[in-house]
Amino acid sequence: MTEETARIGIVGIGNMGVQHVKHVIDLPNTELAALCDKNANRIDTAFALEDPPADPSASDEGGYAARLADVARFTNYQQMLDGAELDGVIIATPHYDHPDMSLLAFERGIHVLVEKPIAVHVKEAQRMIDGYRAAREAHTDLVFAAMFMQRTWGHWRKIKSMIADGDLGRLLRCSWLITDWFRTQSYYDSGGWRATWRGEGGGVLMNQCPHNLDLYQWIVGMPARAYGFVSFGKHHRIEVEDEVTAYFEHENGMVGHFITTTGESPGTNRLEIAGENGKLVYEGDELIFYRNEWSSIKQIRESESGFEAAPHRRELIQYEPKTTHGHEHIIENFADAILNGAGLIAPAEEGLNSVAINNAIILSAHKRQMVELPIDGEEFAALLEQYIADSPA
Repeated sequence: MTEETARIGIVGIGNMGVQHVKHVIDLPNTELAALCDKNANRIDTAFALEDPPADPSASDEGGYAARLADVARFTNYQQMLDGAELDGVIIATPHYDHPDMSLLAFERGIHVLVEKPIAVHVKEAQRMIDGYRAAREAHTDLVFAAMFMQRTWGHWRKIKSMIADGDLGRLLRCSWLITDWFRTQSYYDSGGWRATWRGEGGGVLMNQCPHNLDLYQWIVGMPARAYGFVSFGKHHRIEVEDEVTAYFEHENGMVGHFITTTGESPGTNRLEIAGENGKLVYEGDELIFYRNEWSSIKQIRESESGFEAAPHRRELIQYEPKTTHGHEHIIENFADAILNGAGLIAPAEEGLNSVAINNAIILSAHKRQMVELPIDGEEFAALLEQYIADSPA
């Protein structure tokens, strides 16, 4: 490692791994040091027809395939950790692999950026976090980050800052209708591991919605209780969930709703957060604040009218527009944390929260009752094993 670049290895050269390779090559503070995939031909196949970098002026070395010629390649992850000169690794493998791969890196003092979700269930997520904390006793500067790139998007950051600054006052309700994750049967048939309890550990909550669940808790905090209504294989020939409605209760009295599916077209992405001072609505790249002239709680308590709501005005809120998908910002931040001790945008320890909400929804649906958070990790692990045992996949 030079003072300017962090040497990064990438394991899992699938859809996301290919994108991460491009970003590591193009970013100014990262150097691609090694690639690993159990399929030895996948790297060449993935990049054989790749175009040159988006910014040709950034390099005169040609396309990505040519720039990978001298990069060390491995089909065994442990051999990559031991045989390549690495500062950090990006783990872009199937979900079940994340804990053990992270722990192997921690043991060697190698920094980790792991794809979402960090693990399939809370017991495994906690094992990762415990291993990371133990490794920091020997490697005090060890970095553990998660690929929650939506935290870099301007509208979510603006919403979070407005709530943190108290613009909405006491929060009353957070409702997210996120049904634009449409997928076809062909998508699920494209890989034998997809949408199976054994291969993926879940459906829309595990694959598509970790970002949304992370943002929910990042913006308004963790719920204290959850009730889940879940349909398994309602719209597709799959064994896992493809339609979910969840109800949350928070200790501060706020209630939450989370509705998602991969079976609805056209879908909706609408977030409403209501507080005593008004309501924030994000939909269609537009952020609107319906700002009350005074608190609705004050109106309830003091108004002599039986029906009149607090007066409000409609404000269009400006935010920094999204210019990229954000993965490169997380990778750049990961490298900056390795090189300079920068604070992480998405610490992986916080990834436990989205896994916990996911597991709570599924556990509640199974038990047909409200469950408390944090849930019993052993109970959910046993339920998952039961689903796997009953699976024909």
